[in-house]
Amino acid sequence: MFSGTADELKQTKVTQPAIFIHSVAVGLSNDRFAPEMVAGHSLGEFSALVANKALSFEDALKLVHQRAMAMQRACEINPSTMAAILGLDDKVVEDVCASIDEVVVAANYNCPGQLVISGSMKGIEIACEKLKAAGAKRALPLQVGGAFHSPLMEPARDELAKAIETTNFQKPICPVYQNVNALPSTDVGAIKKNLIAQLTAPV
Repeated sequence: MFSGTADELKQTKVTQPAIFIHSVAVGLSNDRFAPEMVAGHSLGEFSALVANKALSFEDALKLVHQRAMAMQRACEINPSTMAAILGLDDKVVEDVCASIDEVVVAANYNCPGQLVISGSMKGIEIACEKLKAAGAKRALPLQVGGAFHSPLMEPARDELAKAIETTNFQKPICPVYQNVNALPSTDVGAIKKNLIAQLTAPV
């Protein structure tokens, strides 16, 4: 985390456990921490599930490691990437992505006017050109290891599903707002289902 090279740190198998450990350490550093609700963006959902006691730290770290390795393998099968699009309505970005004959989809709805797209190298390249022509203030390729939250993560989704289904989840102490539907849940079955769906769904 502190001495790795940029190339090492951007590898999904390194990035995800590092971010998870840091998030949990920061989030739980206050002994009086007792959340009324939790949420986390993408990988952060695992940290949130440690915070609301649905998962033990150890089990969550194992899942994060398995998720990272599965996603790394998916990235190696299909080299891919993501790009941040600034200054366009979501619908415009979605329509441009849908018009391209490559895998490229809306992946991260960060805030109005900022959407991250995800897809094949060629798909992202074409989409960035088209979105700039459509009036995007910026179409910026990101330094990431692959096309997260896109159909290209399907091999990882299948692998992670098995790991999640065999991991012990507890009844959480408060609701988690999950990425795939932005709704609160305390139901263990629903939490697992949404964690699995998250790999190929937008967040």
